[in-house]
Amino acid sequence: MHRFQPANPYTELCPKMEWLKDLLLEPSALQAVVVISLISAIGIGLGKIRIMGISLGTAFIFFVGILAGHFGLKLDPAMLTYAESFGLIIFVYALGLQVGPGFFSSMRSEGTRLLVPAITLILVGTLLAAGLSYAFGIRMSDMSGILCGATTNTPALGAAQQVLKQLGMDDSGAALSCAVTYPLGVVGVILAIAFLRKLFVRPSDLPGPDAEHRKNVFIASYHITNPALFGKSVHDIALQSHHHFVISRVWRNGQVSIPTSDKTLQQNDVILVITTPAEAEALGMIFGEQEQKDWNKENIDWNAVDSQLISQRILVTRPEINGKKLSQLRLRNNYGINISRVYRSGVQLLATPDLRLQLGDRLTVVGEAQAIRNVEKILGNAVKSLNEPNLVSVFVGLILGLTLGSIPVSIPGISIPVKLGLAGGPIIVGILIGTFGPRLHMITYTTQSANLMLRALGLSMYLACLGLDAGTHFFETVMRPEGALWLGVGFLLTFLPVVLVGLFALRVLKVDFGSVSGLLCGSMANPMALNYANDTIEGDNPSVSYATVYPVCMFLRVIIIQVLLMMTL
Repeated sequence: MHRFQPANPYTELCPKMEWLKDLLLEPSALQAVVVISLISAIGIGLGKIRIMGISLGTAFIFFVGILAGHFGLKLDPAMLTYAESFGLIIFVYALGLQVGPGFFSSMRSEGTRLLVPAITLILVGTLLAAGLSYAFGIRMSDMSGILCGATTNTPALGAAQQVLKQLGMDDSGAALSCAVTYPLGVVGVILAIAFLRKLFVRPSDLPGPDAEHRKNVFIASYHITNPALFGKSVHDIALQSHHHFVISRVWRNGQVSIPTSDKTLQQNDVILVITTPAEAEALGMIFGEQEQKDWNKENIDWNAVDSQLISQRILVTRPEINGKKLSQLRLRNNYGINISRVYRSGVQLLATPDLRLQLGDRLTVVGEAQAIRNVEKILGNAVKSLNEPNLVSVFVGLILGLTLGSIPVSIPGISIPVKLGLAGGPIIVGILIGTFGPRLHMITYTTQSANLMLRALGLSMYLACLGLDAGTHFFETVMRPEGALWLGVGFLLTFLPVVLVGLFALRVLKVDFGSVSGLLCGSMANPMALNYANDTIEGDNPSVSYATVYPVCMFLRVIIIQVLLMMTL
């Protein structure tokens, strides 16, 4: 007679454990998605932990990836390369789109002030690397990898490996030394920024959340006392002046009005002018005495300034408005309203007649209630219509960016053509499309939350894959004598130039700490440190300065590493 045997819980559990083991360890597309997601989730969680007031944020994903790689977790090589490259491309392209609208104005106003310390940082680091190679007897082939890892610049590593192969030398030492020094290259910039902030940054060095607004827009009121302006129209005054300004309101005999272009100014009129800080004093010489009232405070109730007019922000959502100049709409003359400011991608712009509008712009409109309702119909103001992402411009931008990055550029004296690569091409195209796309009537608008999502997703994928790749031989190399030496030299190459140049930019060039942090991250090609700077510093200054210096510095590093090897080998 057959006797009943109770089920063994262990044997019942084994198939489930085998399934889980296959999911995590058997290389496949599914395994790659699961592993990258798991590493990213753990890294983001641990990155929120603060030690001595410092948290690494998203950068912690990289270190979780190193540990996973050290303990034998591997992805299919093709999937690893694809995910790492795609994540980096998405991150830099979305960053370019975000900073594009304010990029060229930043270049005009502060380009030289940002590029000088950034290029200085590259030169100081390269000279220091050559000196340490001689002092410690490190082969230049290995030192090239140490320098690339210390500056977290994988395109430069690729260029160095190409030179070494061309010279008939082994390039494995460069790749291994880069992997060893890369983690401290990431942390070193973050620690240097935290070090600068702790010891050398004063409260006045930190930009406020509206620093970009104050830099671009300034509001002042003037008494018209210049006889040359009596009886002249607003249009004629603007035409004859080379200054940029918008006259928002005119007070005459206690009555307020919105000045059309045909409105004439009279003696003792009081005008409210929107301009830039640099223009305010010069306009006082044109119009007359500037009132002492501060119109730039955050808590001004513009609707209470005069009871006859209201001020309202209207969102541009009609596609046919995209790329049109303000003067083409003739809103001031047709509806008796005035547009004083335009808020775009975190930057407040002066509403001059030649300003081209973009989808997603927020316009500050002043006028009577009925007139504003009419203007609202023209501009759209339908928030729901912007919720659907415009993916065509994203994919077109990625294609153009990768095409640009793959074009070889021949440099005199360099035998190997230089390329902008996966990072340089997309960020440049992102900046160009974000700036000039509307002129070609391309709808490039993405909500700030969508842009942040793209950037965070791309950076997480990139860091997880980078950590997995570096973790395989990381600890065994570090434990060897030359590995420990590489580690120390690499950290010195990261930390010392960043601190010295950061102090120079902060104290000598008088650059605010937000912009200093961004230029340091950009010149070191370190998106993880940029993410830390954005998390700890208010405003968009770090991102704008990062994008300003990154393309130039990345290109220079690719060239300089090749020149260094050819001169020393």
